[in-house]
Amino acid sequence: MEAPDPQKRPRGGAAEVQMCQAIFPSHANDRGELSAGQLLKWIDATACLAAEKHAGVSCVTASMDDIQFEETARVGQIINIKAKVIRAFKTSMEIGIKVIVQDRVTRIQKLITVAFSTFVAKPVGEEKVCLKPVTILTEQDQVEHDLASERRKVRLQQGDTYQSLMRDSSKFDDVICDQDDDAVSTGDTWVQSIELVLPPHANHHGNTFGGQIMAWMETVANISASRLCGSHSILKSVDMFKFWGPSTVGDRLVFNAIVNNTFQNWVEVGVRVEAYNCDEWSKGQGRHINSAFLIYYAVDDNGEFIVFPRVKPISKDDIRRYHGAIVRKRIRLGRKYVIPHKEDIPLGIQWDASKQTYLSHSNVDALKALAAKSGWEVTSAVGEVKMYTLEESDSLSLWVEKDVKSPANLAFGLLSDLMKRPQWDPHYSSCKVIDWVSNDDTIYYITCPKINTSKPIDLVVLVSRRRPDKDSNTYVVAMKSVTLASIPPSPQYNRSEITSAGFLIEAVDSSSCTVSYLNQISSGILPYFAGDIGGWSKSIEETATSCIQFIEATSNGFINK
Repeated sequence: MEAPDPQKRPRGGAAEVQMCQAIFPSHANDRGELSAGQLLKWIDATACLAAEKHAGVSCVTASMDDIQFEETARVGQIINIKAKVIRAFKTSMEIGIKVIVQDRVTRIQKLITVAFSTFVAKPVGEEKVCLKPVTILTEQDQVEHDLASERRKVRLQQGDTYQSLMRDSSKFDDVICDQDDDAVSTGDTWVQSIELVLPPHANHHGNTFGGQIMAWMETVANISASRLCGSHSILKSVDMFKFWGPSTVGDRLVFNAIVNNTFQNWVEVGVRVEAYNCDEWSKGQGRHINSAFLIYYAVDDNGEFIVFPRVKPISKDDIRRYHGAIVRKRIRLGRKYVIPHKEDIPLGIQWDASKQTYLSHSNVDALKALAAKSGWEVTSAVGEVKMYTLEESDSLSLWVEKDVKSPANLAFGLLSDLMKRPQWDPHYSSCKVIDWVSNDDTIYYITCPKINTSKPIDLVVLVSRRRPDKDSNTYVVAMKSVTLASIPPSPQYNRSEITSAGFLIEAVDSSSCTVSYLNQISSGILPYFAGDIGGWSKSIEETATSCIQFIEATSNGFINK
């Protein structure tokens, strides 16, 4: 059989590179799993090759966005890394990276991670670089191209967002546990290591290979995390590797790692890298070349998650890092969902009029169950509006709570009529009734404006209403996607789905109530919420305020009549 000729493949699209590696014992940690540091090396090398294929000149790593590790790989398995140039700006490019592990015997493939890296083209001599744009061939290329711009905005806003949230962080975070006798001093987790950059550590530009630096950073961070759990810590995610400057062969790289904060089953470790040449080494004047924050978890012999002890910051720097970890947790959560890489499994239930009672009750019960879950954390509080998030292994949920000067029954009437929602919610373009199923249940067709995608979205939703029973004073407006043969997906829209969402309206007294909006967010809806969760947008708070004003103004008009 003739070997495939890469020159015969379709040309003209984005530059793409693939690396395939067998995992040997030399690549593994003491658990027989692929070392995270080794994987970071392979990822960086593959992304660099894709960048240089597009640019036609040497390229260097500028940053690596958050990396979420979904699976682990073991000795004997195969790693496949695909890197593709998503969008080229003037001198920089975003590279999309997808890592798959395949078992040799079963041939089953699993996704390890999807990541995004930024590379900068290096000019030759005095020549200025102006990168050619990426050719868009498909609709999916256009979607990725648009989202690359959104991710770039997030990167550029990172510093301002962090500083803004740090100023407000004391309102929302937990109390530093100075009185907790079981708390571990952050100083006890400090680890320092030094590496001499040798020729094998340099890339083809003569600079220290970015992947090698990331691998060394992971090693010291892992040691720091393991000091808290007495076990081998496992890398869960990386919070944006940022390269501030280059280093070369002969440099001494000093790595400092320390635990910043712990969050039940995981811990954040901060790593800072400084480079010294011979002269700087003797004077003790280093160059800050890299920083990153790495998230670890650990399991016991039974595979159960280990609960990390609380840490106790001692110095002012410790306290700053402690608060910073809480802020970064929020930003990281938002960035994680700027573009979800998982495809939605269809969740909408086929509407069946003969099962109306069951579908209605399950819709209401799902919303109540979402509200009853533990682990909700305050994300922001602006005026009368509070926002909470709940991140679970397979989902992200949002809870927006607001106090309204309106009788609960009037608020219930307004919020349960979705045709009124476009009047106060800019996330809704239109809403029309498809079927008045009963006094308590209605099926709506909803359209939403375009955001971060090539098309607007549409939804078919069952809305189920419940007035308080004798043991409650809470009104319920529950929403869940259903499918109807009469409303098939349209090429004009991306069909999205609501897993579980709606309003809980609780009477405070005869003239006021508390309105809670909850949404177990699907990937199609995530772009509408990611900026608010991450802290670089306040559209949810603004929409909630608009909702309050709409209810109060309408209620006052009704009462005055």
